[in-house]
Amino acid sequence: MLELGPRRQTLEPIETASRDEIEALQLKRLQWSLAHAFANVPHYRASFAAAGVHPDDLKTLDDIRRFPFTLKSTLRDNYPFGMFAVPREQVVRLHASSGTTGKPTVVGYTARDLDIWARLMARSMRACGTRPGDVVHLAYGYGLFTGGLGFHYGAEKLGCTVVPVSGGMTPRQVTLIEDFGATTIGATPSYMLSILDEYRAQGRDPRKSPLQVGIFGGEPWTNAMRAEIEQAFDMHALDCYGLSEVIGPGVAIECVETKDGLHLWEDHFLAEIIDPDTGAVLPDGQVGELVLTSLTKEALPIIRYRTRDLTRLLPGTARSMRRIEKLRGRSDDMIILRGVNLFPSQIEEQLLAVPGLSPHFQIELLREGRLDTMAVWVETTEATADETRAAHARALQKRIKQTLGITVEARVGQPGEVPRSQGKAVRIVDNRSKA
Repeated sequence: MLELGPRRQTLEPIETASRDEIEALQLKRLQWSLAHAFANVPHYRASFAAAGVHPDDLKTLDDIRRFPFTLKSTLRDNYPFGMFAVPREQVVRLHASSGTTGKPTVVGYTARDLDIWARLMARSMRACGTRPGDVVHLAYGYGLFTGGLGFHYGAEKLGCTVVPVSGGMTPRQVTLIEDFGATTIGATPSYMLSILDEYRAQGRDPRKSPLQVGIFGGEPWTNAMRAEIEQAFDMHALDCYGLSEVIGPGVAIECVETKDGLHLWEDHFLAEIIDPDTGAVLPDGQVGELVLTSLTKEALPIIRYRTRDLTRLLPGTARSMRRIEKLRGRSDDMIILRGVNLFPSQIEEQLLAVPGLSPHFQIELLREGRLDTMAVWVETTEATADETRAAHARALQKRIKQTLGITVEARVGQPGEVPRSQGKAVRIVDNRSKA
């Protein structure tokens, strides 16, 4: 595999600052962010008052736990612009969620917000091994989704040549990667698997592609999937984390030097881990729900936002800033099957351990009588006989039973039979209400 780093001389001073320096900067910026939100957002004025706190009460970073949480429903309840802390005329861009489960969550950016976002994305891409002058192929969705434009402006800020393909038209993606000589690609990990399938369908060797770095986010994915992508393309596969309510991509990133967790850009975001049931703050190292507070955002300051993402905080390694462990899933994506809690990523780990099965899968939840049941749809890496697929199904069922303690039905199809996504993968189909 191509050796890209480390190149510590390219790091910004804040990336190697002492913990005391980082925390002093965080405290100063957190005091500003709280005061800015309180003075300009009616919701925060009311929620702070209801909790009996005022921005002046924050004397240390630990004091943040006295302030109330912000939920996704908070943004929906204040749709469209009720959470903005600047006049709408100063908002130079709007992004929004799809709103498929209700009103969309709307986020806004001032010109300064966009500049900070671009700089954070440039810093993130550099940490992954992308360098000025590289050709960056962006297969993230453009539009109201923050992924495409977040990566786009970050790559331009870094000095790269950007190919703004967006998602879809997979055969064309492969053609452009090859013809334009893309060295970095940005996409959801599940869509990168679709690109891999297309390479093979075209009879191309993905290991001979020009790609050297892949930056993947938008959905949880496992180290087993990382290994699959890296081995297939002979490239570095790095994890990127962000969410539109906080800024978009660029909140945390893996670095090519270590690939041992995602460094949080703590000069712009304050992170906590809480018990998702009680809301109590947990010490570093314990698994819980990630809570984020923005420190520098003007248009949409966000205070103690409950992300629903499950992870833990770890010390810094290649950089001084703390890391979050690769996401284990979302608290609202957890499946409870006959008293056992599990996440789609745990199913992915088991199927990737069965030779002959591809990383594409989908979980279907069903109800038979009074009991919930689960079926796992997977496919083989190449066309096989019925007996072979049946053997694969038995092997997968056995692994899941032995490691996770649940009995599932494994359905193994031919290549291409599991539904594909051109954006975030749909891992769970809940048909229990149809029973």
